[in-house]
Amino acid sequence: MKYSDIYTEAPSNADTLSMLGPIAPLAGHWYGEDGEDTHPQAGGPETEPYHEHWNFELLDPQNNGPQVLYGLRYHVAITKPGELAAFHDQVGYILYEPETGKIYMTLAIPRGQIAMAEGVAKPGDKTVTLRAERGSLVNGICSNPFLEEAFLTKSWEITFKFHEDGTFSYEQVTKLEIPGVKGEFEHIDTNRLQMIEAPRPNARMVEEGLLNRNPK
Repeated sequence: MKYSDIYTEAPSNADTLSMLGPIAPLAGHWYGEDGEDTHPQAGGPETEPYHEHWNFELLDPQNNGPQVLYGLRYHVAITKPGELAAFHDQVGYILYEPETGKIYMTLAIPRGQIAMAEGVAKPGDKTVTLRAERGSLVNGICSNPFLEEAFLTKSWEITFKFHEDGTFSYEQVTKLEIPGVKGEFEHIDTNRLQMIEAPRPNARMVEEGLLNRNPK
């Protein structure tokens, strides 16, 4: 999309939740105990169970000049059953652009890796798929030197599914190139989560006193 004016900010709606389109069902704090993680080991693939929290917090609208993004700040915390130590920790943003229908999801993990995935969906869609590719200058993956050498990440794809009972599930597939392993290894994570706390309104929504108004 070409813009004649890249500096002037477009108007935005203070009510972020009403503008999240297909990612609106994610807002809130979620918990799931049915996680399965299939990852590489020296003796071959290993599958382990896990428990996890996803916490999606509402952001105020974000402007890149004429581009307006509505989104959620998220934190993922994963542990193995019966343990307190973090098995996986992840932070980032998931953003929706109503004008184009595009969704962007960023990822940062404390193993020295970051990524951004992109997808397209419509409000009310029950399935949302986002994908990042190594080498892309727009939606790519960047890893520290050890991971680049030992567990080269070729792509990352996540699919969210929203269910009639109010839960959501996801399947995440990370394709790796590993020395000594033929072809690409698919590192797969799946879980189904239920909401344990509703989302709090974003700050601008509170500041402008819009809590009792109907969403536009």
